[in-house]
Amino acid sequence: MKAVQELRPIPAGPVSLEADITVPETSPGIVLFAHGSGSSRLSPRNRAVAHQLHTAELGTVLVDLLTQNEARRDAVTAEFRFNIGLLADRLTAITDWLAEHDTTSGRGIGLFGASTGAAAALFTAAARPVWVQAVVSRGGRPDLAGDVLRLVHQPTLLIVGERDHDVLDFNNLAMAKLGGPSRLEIVPRATHLFEEPGALDLVAKLATDWFVQHLKPLPRPEHQPGSTNDKPTAR
Repeated sequence: MKAVQELRPIPAGPVSLEADITVPETSPGIVLFAHGSGSSRLSPRNRAVAHQLHTAELGTVLVDLLTQNEARRDAVTAEFRFNIGLLADRLTAITDWLAEHDTTSGRGIGLFGASTGAAAALFTAAARPVWVQAVVSRGGRPDLAGDVLRLVHQPTLLIVGERDHDVLDFNNLAMAKLGGPSRLEIVPRATHLFEEPGALDLVAKLATDWFVQHLKPLPRPEHQPGSTNDKPTAR
């Protein structure tokens, strides 16, 4: 697979966030990962999913949604991981940057959200309906997107472990409120982190199939609808 690979900061409002970008030359789409709950772009679970996406010729962007100082504070206080407004603002800013950056523009964008990052992904999907074409949530908290769920019209896949009982309930509630097509996939015998043998492999396959189905190339005009900052607020 011939691919462009970049490790670079991406501006997001007043901060710059470190990102690993991999884009196969023939990729029709790119998947932006939104972690949550104390994770980072180095998450082994997200990297395993990203590897599977690469085999399907899809690009990926693994990004830290918190600065290093914020991550250190969050590890002690957990003050940022449930700040959906902050995560959503930054994810939307990164989406705007991807839509204009030479390496990533012209490709449909998918969002892969884990834990609280799933709620941030859904805010961004509602805010950028032209660029964002599909969403996948892995063990996520889409319910934290609240009333914005009804504004999400992109195809949304919710993946939950069979033994992750509370999160499964939250996902069922969220799916009933989503404004577009959605599907809930329950991974047999899996718990929240999908550590059971074969569980993460199934997550990666489900996500890859979803994005392959829904991500399509986009034109590259100088300005596309949805590039303004008229996004729903998480505050």
